[in-house]
Amino acid sequence: MNQRSEKIEKIGNALVEGFHYLALFAIGATVVWSAVYEYIGMMEKGYAALKDILLLFIYLELGAMIGIYFKTQRLPVQFLIFIAITALSRHLVIDVQQVSDNFHLLLLLSISGAILLLSAALWLLTYTSHKYGRPEDRHSQPD
Repeated sequence: MNQRSEKIEKIGNALVEGFHYLALFAIGATVVWSAVYEYIGMMEKGYAALKDILLLFIYLELGAMIGIYFKTQRLPVQFLIFIAITALSRHLVIDVQQVSDNFHLLLLLSISGAILLLSAALWLLTYTSHKYGRPEDRHSQPD
């Protein structure tokens, strides 16, 4: 590669990295802002309902995922699965009670099945990473 191409590549990499950090800070600030807003609402109510607490757990998991992504430059798929399981659990506990009786059992079974499927995927990801390692670990080791 000639010098001009190397300079252009360095500038491009710097712009991509700058955008990456800016986007992470914006997403992180949005999560914190939303969590604080929800928490203030709970304080104004004088109590936290189960749905509020589960929502705070979703914010916590989002924050942890952003923190890990910021430190490692890798998106932890397991955290996305945790968030999905928590969101489905919240839906199961809170919203399914308000559904009509005819549809109630089918919805209950589908959400429970989705949670079971996500849990199996989480187990499989954990098992394979312990047994075979993660692909990103192989790329970061010296040859």
